[in-house]
Amino acid sequence: MIFADGSILPDSELNPILGYLEEEIAQTLSGPPLAADVVLDALDALGRELDSGALDPLIARYAPPGAGEELDRVRPQISRAALEERLALELGGLAGPRPFGRSEVKPLGVLLHIAPGNMAGLPAFTAVEGLLTGNINLVKLPHGDRGLTLAVFQKLTELEPRLSPYLYAFDLSSKYAVIIKALANLADGIAVWGGDGAVAAIRKLAPPGCKLIEWGHRLSFAYLSNWEGLDLAPLAGHILRTGGLLCSSCQVVYLDTGHLSVAERFCKQFLPVLEKAAAAYYKTPGQAAQGALYAREAALEQIVDRARFDDLAFPGQLCSLTLRRDMELELSHLHGNVLVKRLPRQDLVPVLRRQRGRLQTAGLLCPGSERKALAALLARAGVNRITAPGHMSDALPLEAHDGEYPLRRYVRVVDVEEPQGRPSAAPAQIF
Repeated sequence: MIFADGSILPDSELNPILGYLEEEIAQTLSGPPLAADVVLDALDALGRELDSGALDPLIARYAPPGAGEELDRVRPQISRAALEERLALELGGLAGPRPFGRSEVKPLGVLLHIAPGNMAGLPAFTAVEGLLTGNINLVKLPHGDRGLTLAVFQKLTELEPRLSPYLYAFDLSSKYAVIIKALANLADGIAVWGGDGAVAAIRKLAPPGCKLIEWGHRLSFAYLSNWEGLDLAPLAGHILRTGGLLCSSCQVVYLDTGHLSVAERFCKQFLPVLEKAAAAYYKTPGQAAQGALYAREAALEQIVDRARFDDLAFPGQLCSLTLRRDMELELSHLHGNVLVKRLPRQDLVPVLRRQRGRLQTAGLLCPGSERKALAALLARAGVNRITAPGHMSDALPLEAHDGEYPLRRYVRVVDVEEPQGRPSAAPAQIF
């Protein structure tokens, strides 16, 4: 399915849309710019419908299980007040009087979003960031979107028809390279979410002069120092809740020790906590059966891995821990089956630096007296987010994304010289 002109259309309309899209884009860009207040008003109206329960049927129909709980967690971050704060923080100071005249912040123009599929709602959210910066947004939907993004776009354009020329969505497989290239040729910037393969493929398709905005896959972990007596339940809950599927998910539980016996003691202490979290997460018999299957798959992988890593396995009910002897940061077995490794703080920087450019979140658990020093060490190693273990995948107010402010990547600064270099008396405008 396709979203264009404020309507959900069949795939048979793809070629006609591609035939007139360039002309329509030029016409939209020739007209008045999209004001941020128009976008904020529409999102505010959508938020009120979400809060009232009016969107519950839409969520039940198109979103995967658990999406409602995720929306509840991120809802404060998409309120009008929060978005206005983002605009002020991320774009504030870029525009204003200059010795030569003035600087103005303008959208890139057209953004092509190669949208992620690892969390419900992210394809719509990346387009919202494009709207907030005044861009026209072409969204290539991920496999398995289930129609949620199309439904959100339709609801937004119903609430605010002026958004219609700024939102397009295409449910295309990545194998349709010719069509994706045609969309890329219309774009001033491409925001690509995905792994190395997806980024490399888009680099080949991006035309010269097109800005490539990479939101690649990242690796996250927990770092525990002197954990005896500290609450491990939030970490266990995070591991089960995210399943290891997000960039912010804990892949490895690192321990600030070089002693294998200490790491074994931790595993024996943490496993019952993880089992309790698994029992709470897998509530129905069907879910429990799925959890048991995940644990069995992890056990089979461990049997193969032991030949290479000499792992120590700690199987549990609906979950497991695997203690490995190396220190490398890597993906875990997922779905409540997580890796544990030793990483003394003196080795932290050289080990983590081997994953430079891929590091995202560290869930830090330690006594309060150690937190400042360890946080500074993690930051020097290249980590971009440092949270409590239970908050690793929570949206933090006004946080950056992978160490950068996204809205700044979706705009450009236009410098305008005034006669005799006199600054304009007009107030600074974002758009």
